[in-house]
Amino acid sequence: MTEAGQLLLPWARHLLHDMDDLKEMMASLQEAAVGELNIVCSTSIGKYVLPQLATRFCLMYPKVKIHLLSCSPETIALNLLAGIAQLGVVSAEVNDKGLESQEFFRDSIGLIVPANHPWAIRTSIEPSEIVNEPLYIREETSGTRWAMLTELSKFDISLEDLNVFMEIANAEGIMEAVATGYGISFVSCLASKHLRALRQVISVSVEGFNVQRITYMVRRRISPPHRPRDVFWGFIHTPENADILGQSGAGVIYA
Repeated sequence: MTEAGQLLLPWARHLLHDMDDLKEMMASLQEAAVGELNIVCSTSIGKYVLPQLATRFCLMYPKVKIHLLSCSPETIALNLLAGIAQLGVVSAEVNDKGLESQEFFRDSIGLIVPANHPWAIRTSIEPSEIVNEPLYIREETSGTRWAMLTELSKFDISLEDLNVFMEIANAEGIMEAVATGYGISFVSCLASKHLRALRQVISVSVEGFNVQRITYMVRRRISPPHRPRDVFWGFIHTPENADILGQSGAGVIYA
């Protein structure tokens, strides 16, 4: 490619991107759900719910092609504001005036132990008993970790009080580690559902410990019409999807 071609290449790509946006905007004006929909997800728990809803949506709107993309919590707002994605899924409300959010779904966080752990046959334990057990925890930016520490602080238990054995940056790794027979952890009840059903890990109630975490869906507050985005935004809380979300009727929360 010549030097002139190299200079023009970014502009050509930008024009092609604008043409795609224009086509999707015209389709939206004709009330047709057609085009590409990029959804970025910065929370691990979102991947247990989002693919199910996206599949159901695409079966209903076969002319929409959805791309589910992973990103860090720090970059999700940038991806939305830059137009890289039209929707985002986050584990905490956004604080950007250019974005709006609505409650997506709720999930509980609970304690899991190995199947052969002495606690596995108990109905409940006291919070103070946790400090002596080897504990797997999520990384510092994890919403699960924040929610766990916030709830434990009500019992005057801090991170420094815990016997942290290992930090693992995903829920699946933690659950598999607990299933091997060593250590305990606090994880999403939705994420641990499968292993609990197989009795590879056991859920143990902690007296007074009650954490419900809210996951949000986010979009730009002001942007060109985008029919797939706007239809999906309303689609997630239709009554037919209550079986996936476990709840319905969440309202819009302006961040």
